[in-house]
Amino acid sequence: MEPVIQEEISGCGIAASAVLAGVSYAQARRKANALGIHAKDETLWSETGHVRRLLREFGVSVSSEETPFESWARLPDQALLAIKWRMEKGKPFWHWVVFVREGGDEMVLDSKKALKSNVRRDFGRMKPMWYIEVTR
Repeated sequence: MEPVIQEEISGCGIAASAVLAGVSYAQARRKANALGIHAKDETLWSETGHVRRLLREFGVSVSSEETPFESWARLPDQALLAIKWRMEKGKPFWHWVVFVREGGDEMVLDSKKALKSNVRRDFGRMKPMWYIEVTR
């Protein structure tokens, strides 16, 4: 799996969906926009429904629940993670990233454009709140 860089400041949910679907950001954005999902809509990073719907359109199955994060070792081989979780005016917000375990390697694919590397292994710096298992 390869990281996909978000082309909009609030497009992390679209980028995470693109990673899991194996498509470009532009392709994922077109499909999202056709579904009425837009990066500027804050529910894209304060609710899970839009990302779940977009993934379903791409044929990617995910768990119906968010599971509280306990440890990196207990994560499934593929998961959407909510990091940078915070409350603003009583509403939760987070940054979507993708956790992948393959070939004995673990990594987080982070779409943030400003990162030196979008493949992250600095697990101690990321503080996931919960995850959604990718079940395919």
